[in-house]
Amino acid sequence: MSQLNREAPWDAFDPQAYVEHNYKTVIQEDREIVSIVRAHFADHFRTRPDRPARGIDVGAGANLYPAFTMLPWCDEITLLDRSPRNALYLRAQQQSYDPGWDAFWELLCADEAYASLPGGPRKRFSEVTRVRRGDLFALRDRREHWSIGTMFFVAESLSTSRDEFEEAVECFLLALTPGAPFAAAFMEHSSGYDVGATHFPACNVGEAEIEAAIAVDAVGISVFRVGQPDAVRPGYTSMIVACGFRGTGR
Repeated sequence: MSQLNREAPWDAFDPQAYVEHNYKTVIQEDREIVSIVRAHFADHFRTRPDRPARGIDVGAGANLYPAFTMLPWCDEITLLDRSPRNALYLRAQQQSYDPGWDAFWELLCADEAYASLPGGPRKRFSEVTRVRRGDLFALRDRREHWSIGTMFFVAESLSTSRDEFEEAVECFLLALTPGAPFAAAFMEHSSGYDVGATHFPACNVGEAEIEAAIAVDAVGISVFRVGQPDAVRPGYTSMIVACGFRGTGR
């Protein structure tokens, strides 16, 4: 059954159940994703030290490690999410995030820029993150732009609509300044997912459709397949990670 983003039960999203199922321990897929994104951002800023940057994690939800990947480079990171319960979760984590997230930060510390972060990650996360409750589609109407961005498991996980999937990717990329580095992750051929007792929709897209949507507004794209089918939950074929840079075409 088709379901648009505005029809999904976002008010019922349970962040604690989501963390318990997905991030209670660090799985191999997380290790690979962190390694890919760490290298992408560190390589960029090592050769182009245009810091401090303004970062955004679109659809941050109950996942802190995308924001972690931006911490060394940013003096401000917007954590954008539509769900009121996710926003409350993020605000609570700002004060001092749960110990379970330490293992994800340790993965990033394979690069010196993360390992030597002044004040440590908790202090930095508390100082630079700003939680904003809002719809990613509304980014199209704002005049703000960010110079680094992440969007993990969002565009394909907000409705069953291919049009909304493509629009979500577009809104994310156009919210970035030309040349800004980004990292995005997707569940390939997702059939939807459960958070606690609530079912949420997904758009069935493959690697080719994901790369095509990104290529409209990005350059220097690298695409990686991560993990095996159904390793985290039933109903998907792989995780797709795309790294690149916002293009200058529009």
